[in-house]
Amino acid sequence: MSQSPGGGTLGRAATPARPGATAGAAGPSGRRRPADATGARDRRHSRPPSAAVYRRRRLVVLVGLLVVVGLVLALLAWVWPGFARSDAPAEPEPTVTVTADPPTPTLEPVARTGTTAFAQALPDTVLDLVLRSDSATDAWTAARALEAYQLEYADGEGDDATRVTVVAGQWPTSAEAEAAADDLVAAAGTPTEEGDVEVAGEVAGRYAVTDAGDGRATVTWRNDTAVLQATGPADVVTDVYAAFPL
Repeated sequence: MSQSPGGGTLGRAATPARPGATAGAAGPSGRRRPADATGARDRRHSRPPSAAVYRRRRLVVLVGLLVVVGLVLALLAWVWPGFARSDAPAEPEPTVTVTADPPTPTLEPVARTGTTAFAQALPDTVLDLVLRSDSATDAWTAARALEAYQLEYADGEGDDATRVTVVAGQWPTSAEAEAAADDLVAAAGTPTEEGDVEVAGEVAGRYAVTDAGDGRATVTWRNDTAVLQATGPADVVTDVYAAFPL
């Protein structure tokens, strides 16, 4: 330790600074200097993105979605199911069913002659055919019919009118009516069509269609104890049978 000229004690002389040293050098703790360039870059990158960045990101996402949707539509249109291809199967057009109004008779039916419940159950009109004559008949008396009637139906007055003749009879039992119907079918010839007669979903008898010659046909059918036989144009008489209420 040296003393000053006045006898006072002086501290150690300051050590000269080493070349290249700066006032802002890091101390023993190794902390980063405020002017460190790397630290400045880190601080800039830690700032939140600006509104413009968010807008660009949303635009990129939107464009991506549009591209995906376009690819999906192209796949559906040209690959599967391929509705845009010219060879793609066309959609079937809906079937429209037009139901015509039932034919309206143009004549007035004649007065009825039978007074029994069976006679009154026989119709005045069938389709566009109107009852033109009504009379009791003994044609089936030998077959033990309780009663029988012959009815003539027509759609007009002249010779060119469509005419159908119906014979209807009532028997005491279903078994007797069935036997009589079988005999009538056998006498008419070989059936071209036959089947069950159903009433309210239950089988009530049988029907048979036979050829009557000259474009005509005969339909014979049984409904429980009633037996009926219609003869007329082949293209009309089956419709008469289908529409007849007994």
